[in-house]
Amino acid sequence: MKTGNHTRVSEFLLLGFSEQQDRQPLLFCTFLVLYLVTVAGNSLIILTIGLDSHLYTPMYFFLANFSLTDLCLSSTTVPQMLVNIRTQRHTIPYAGCLSQIYFFLWFIGLDVFLLAVMAYDRLVAVCHPLHYALVMSPRCCVLLVGMSLVLAHSYSLTHTILLAQLHFCTDNIIPHFFCELLPLLKLSCSSTYANQCVLTYWGGALTILIPLLIMISYVRIVAAIMRVPSASGKWKAFSTCGSHLSAVCLFYVSAIGVYFIPSRDDSAIKDRMAAVMYAVVTPMLNPFIYSLRNRDMKQALGRLLRGEALKSL
Repeated sequence: MKTGNHTRVSEFLLLGFSEQQDRQPLLFCTFLVLYLVTVAGNSLIILTIGLDSHLYTPMYFFLANFSLTDLCLSSTTVPQMLVNIRTQRHTIPYAGCLSQIYFFLWFIGLDVFLLAVMAYDRLVAVCHPLHYALVMSPRCCVLLVGMSLVLAHSYSLTHTILLAQLHFCTDNIIPHFFCELLPLLKLSCSSTYANQCVLTYWGGALTILIPLLIMISYVRIVAAIMRVPSASGKWKAFSTCGSHLSAVCLFYVSAIGVYFIPSRDDSAIKDRMAAVMYAVVTPMLNPFIYSLRNRDMKQALGRLLRGEALKSL
């Protein structure tokens, strides 16, 4: 347990990426562009799926929820960072810090569970196509998304409640651009044993168990695809899974960069760059992954731009 003055801090100082004033305009413009692209791309995916009746299928229902989650995830961190850079006031209130951690963990957890749900959807579509409509009924789809919301909420709420029990002393400097869980735990001057236990068990579920289930799903999918006699049939089956698999790889590669690469002296810089990948860059790239690698989405975007989707409502 750390020792020190147990006066509860009222705010935290976020160091961001650089304290050099001449770099602030470049950082502001860079993250503003990234955020605007994220908002535009994910909003376009949601709008296209909502307006085009050709996309009223379980796969695109999950994709719309995934895009909404990515949009919310990016909005949890980037706008606050932009305000801090613009005003040159890099502090965040104690309550605001806990709120940011709660919503950030909620949307991160929801991303993970939705990726697992989307893998299950592709598994049923490829391995059991004749029963797909029966298994992935509208009721089942809503139930799967609802369960994902509840589990992600439980994950974030547990961490937030445990964080609220900690004492933070005079050291209130967070070497990050938002209130991230691990740097905040390091600042506590009270025992974080319970937090570490929850982090270990929940972290194991989100970073080991869920990817393992996704991997098992894709092993079965690949085995089923290889039994398809025609080359065109194999390509069609692979194309429906390629976008989701790309999103899974992009998300977990960046997460591994934070939680599994050994820490060094520059670990704070490494953590910030990895956090940019899974909190900013990944939500921005996912719309491109799903639109450019998916023929149905490209056709639906074309119909939306030509106004045909609106006429079909």
